[in-house]
Amino acid sequence: MGYLPATACNVLRFSKCSRLMSMYPSHFAEPSLKKETNRSSASHIPIKAATNDLSDSIFYDELKNKLIKYITKKGNRSLARELLTETFETIKRTQIERLILAGTEKENIILDSEQLLKNAIENARPLLQLSAIKRGGVKYQVPVPVTEKKSYFLAMKWLLDAAREKDRKVHLPEKLAWEILDAACGQGRVIKKKDDLHRQCESNRAYAHYRWS
Repeated sequence: MGYLPATACNVLRFSKCSRLMSMYPSHFAEPSLKKETNRSSASHIPIKAATNDLSDSIFYDELKNKLIKYITKKGNRSLARELLTETFETIKRTQIERLILAGTEKENIILDSEQLLKNAIENARPLLQLSAIKRGGVKYQVPVPVTEKKSYFLAMKWLLDAAREKDRKVHLPEKLAWEILDAACGQGRVIKKKDDLHRQCESNRAYAHYRWS
């Protein structure tokens, strides 16, 4: 059995320590945005300081905040917030036009832009993905389940990528609004991409046992 050199051991030891390092001890609780939390029972528990992007305002939404982070480029977060606000305005304007032109099906038209964004992300979330696993010198594309956090990330990433791949002469909020409206209705390129991924996972289901072998 071979031994690692001293430098490799130090690197491994440092990587483990840096992974566990935090400015707060392990008994500190995460900050809560819910005002109905019983503060009397949790008054003796120390709480970590909240980050500057958290808020207990009724207008705060964690999903919307994550999308702003994904839109942000080169740290220009105010521009990303403006682009998302313009996207919501475009969605609202489009839905109002559809409501005016609609006949008897006015109840099915949703005017809330944030609700449409949530519906689009929920429709675009993948359940499975393909992971390359090597067995006997051959790499197999094995279907594995996607965690909830990664599924939300992939849904928002696909929406942004589909919007950025459209015509560059059109402003980003308009393109993103079209993709959100399409995904909220269960159609469009993002939904097709998710269905294609699920179809590939279904065709490779014979390799699923390689996850545990």
